[in-house]
Amino acid sequence: MKDLYTQTSIECSALITRRYSTSFSLGIRLLGKEIRNDIFSIYGFVRLADEIVDTYQDKNPVEELRLLREETFRAIHKGISFNPVLHAFQDTVNTYNISPEYIDAFLYSMELDLTDQKYDQALYEKYIYGSAEVVGLMCLKVFCQDNEALFLELVEPARKLGSAFQKVNFLRDIRSDLVDRKRVYFPGLDISRFSESDKRLIEKEIEDEFKEAQKGIDRLPVNSRKGVQLALNYYKGLLHKIVRSHPSELLTKRIRITNFHKMVLLVRNLLQFNSYSYHHA
Repeated sequence: MKDLYTQTSIECSALITRRYSTSFSLGIRLLGKEIRNDIFSIYGFVRLADEIVDTYQDKNPVEELRLLREETFRAIHKGISFNPVLHAFQDTVNTYNISPEYIDAFLYSMELDLTDQKYDQALYEKYIYGSAEVVGLMCLKVFCQDNEALFLELVEPARKLGSAFQKVNFLRDIRSDLVDRKRVYFPGLDISRFSESDKRLIEKEIEDEFKEAQKGIDRLPVNSRKGVQLALNYYKGLLHKIVRSHPSELLTKRIRITNFHKMVLLVRNLLQFNSYSYHHA
């Protein structure tokens, strides 16, 4: 049983998750009760960094991100923070021995968002690794508990899943990234000439990564498989809408999945998993 302050800190991260991400919250509901709080704690930390680099850019974000880095590693070292989100995160990091390299890589990618970048292939891949793949690896440490052999087996599929999710986000947010934040992540892409063939190349990369990721999801422990499968199904639905959209649409509006569609995906996911469990019982 967690002490009162730690449990309250976790509840803060859970509230942040629910307020910011309906789809992610739905996925977490399908996780085993014994691991939900740790995923809330990881998401709360990621959201904190995102707020610094995306929402409060007029508040000296470079300095705030530097302070976040210092406070995060201090919390991990001391085993406590009086920032509830960081306290919940350090508890998960220390419980599952999450590598500081993952945290460093994540914060490095956040730093890249605070400076004007022209992404070549190498920097693009490094950004995706830090902004998405390592977040998946942190979650994978929780999913695998103390089974290090299983964790190592699933590292590559988990990275593929994080990479695919991020690329879908890039396509979905291409307008806001360009207009609001002056960012273009795709290397070599002339946004003024964004064509159907450009879009299709990116979509094909995502589809291939989804296939590799599915192989890993099928091998996840049962208490995490349903939640991760729902996340994959959600992003597949989002990609399907993007595939059907003209490039000009992506540059004028944000593609979304309605809450009703999210609930449909949730029900389908439960039926799919229950059918799988019945036939493999």
